[in-house]
Amino acid sequence: MKKIIECVPNFSEGRDEAIINAIADAIRDTDGCTLLDVDPGKSTHRTVYTFVGDEKTIIEGALAGARVAKEKIDMARHHGEHPRFGAMDVCPFIPVANVTMEECVQVAKEFARRAAEELEVPFFLYEEAAKQEFRRKLPDVRKGEYEGLENRLKDPRWKPDFGPARFVPSWGATATGARMFLIAYNVNILGTANQAHRIALNLREAGRGEDEPGRLKDVKGMGWFVDEYNMAQVSVNLNNYNVTPIHRLFEEVKVEAAKLNIAVAGSEIVGIVPLESLVMAADYYIEKEGLFIYEEEQKVRLAIERMGLNSVAPFIPKDKIIEYIVAEPPEEPLASMSLRGFIQEIAARTSAPGGGSASAAMAAMGVGLGSMVAKLTQGVRKFEAVESHMQKSIPVLHELTRELIPMIDADTSAFNEYMEGLRLPEGTEAEKQVRTAKMQAGLKAAIQIPLTTMRLGDRAWEALCEVAKYENPASKSDVQVGAKALETGIWGAFQNVLINMKDIQDPVFRDETMAEATAIETRSRQMCARVLEILETV
Repeated sequence: MKKIIECVPNFSEGRDEAIINAIADAIRDTDGCTLLDVDPGKSTHRTVYTFVGDEKTIIEGALAGARVAKEKIDMARHHGEHPRFGAMDVCPFIPVANVTMEECVQVAKEFARRAAEELEVPFFLYEEAAKQEFRRKLPDVRKGEYEGLENRLKDPRWKPDFGPARFVPSWGATATGARMFLIAYNVNILGTANQAHRIALNLREAGRGEDEPGRLKDVKGMGWFVDEYNMAQVSVNLNNYNVTPIHRLFEEVKVEAAKLNIAVAGSEIVGIVPLESLVMAADYYIEKEGLFIYEEEQKVRLAIERMGLNSVAPFIPKDKIIEYIVAEPPEEPLASMSLRGFIQEIAARTSAPGGGSASAAMAAMGVGLGSMVAKLTQGVRKFEAVESHMQKSIPVLHELTRELIPMIDADTSAFNEYMEGLRLPEGTEAEKQVRTAKMQAGLKAAIQIPLTTMRLGDRAWEALCEVAKYENPASKSDVQVGAKALETGIWGAFQNVLINMKDIQDPVFRDETMAEATAIETRSRQMCARVLEILETV
């Protein structure tokens, strides 16, 4: 799945539109990066850019912006209200989807290394990337700001992590690191600014001071009145939505508002949010209310409705959720074909698509049939006695069907790396070694595709058995076909593992992979027989 990292660099220029636009264009024109927002401030003399990319392209986008800043911003003439110590003042990297915090730390370090070498300016690591605890918080790293930087760089304790330990007047210094996604969130109350602020003080981590901390960790907040809405708001920054999720803040505000006999009238998310944060909210309300919802779109809708995210402005998922903003149509030429076209493509005089793609398609259809029968049984009055069993099985089979479909195309493109290795020169011994290593890596990658098909299919058996026990008897043949299709799909994927394994030179990889694949294939035959036996006895 696609990795998404957000980068939010702050540049010390908020007044010159030509410079602001030049930085934006440099980021926007970087292949693989999507510029989401440009937010200049004249009084702060600072512009915040928000863009996303993967672990490689995000570095290129940040470098592109930094190059323009080095050329066009002169810190020696900079004055603004916001704390700052560099032309590119801060540059955090934030995990959004299918990426870990540690990967973002490595991205920050690689960016700092490359930028410091190319631009010859100092870089400090902060937050999760910090090497010393006293450098972790941005205010500590930036203490003294630009004006105090020259003297600070003379202190060995403040030697930059990358770049020269000398003052570069036109640039200053940059802090880069990795942190969690910050969500700006407002909860509306039908009360006064004073009441909203009282609630914020009770909830925010800092509370009313060291002797009276608030209840929620990683939350900053205050209360105000918005004339435009004719409502007060508890306005917060959620610094880590895994520590204090959106729904937790919303529910806690409702508790505090009830104590003051005032009403909560929905909420709003300022800017954009990760999909995960809304799914977490939906899962909370699903469990709390005993609901049965498994589709992503419906979960997002539930979160919007329960937290009143449409209360002051329409919450449009495709414009507010990062993953939806940057989503691209999947490159699935085979899976996107008509059924007739797919079969004719397999029947054509070409080696691909072949058995691997066909096996993935069969496995997907097998699991899909189980999903279909479970959905047709669930919610039907005369099958209410088995409702819980269907609700248990449907999410599993629904999701596995979705995950198996991309494997149809993945199998056809699996040999790209192997073919690249095959085309490498082999004139010298060194070239032969490079070529062999590339081909071996390609074969291992190719094996992982059918092995993944096998793993996904293997996860469906228990749910399929559950469906077989409690399904609508009129759908018996559908479950039978599903079980046999899944077994055949797994068996076909296993054959693809076997045929590629014969050229693998790594004995540890070969033995471990074969042990896993053989176990899955054996279990597949056993579980298929079990499903068919259940269907004959119920």
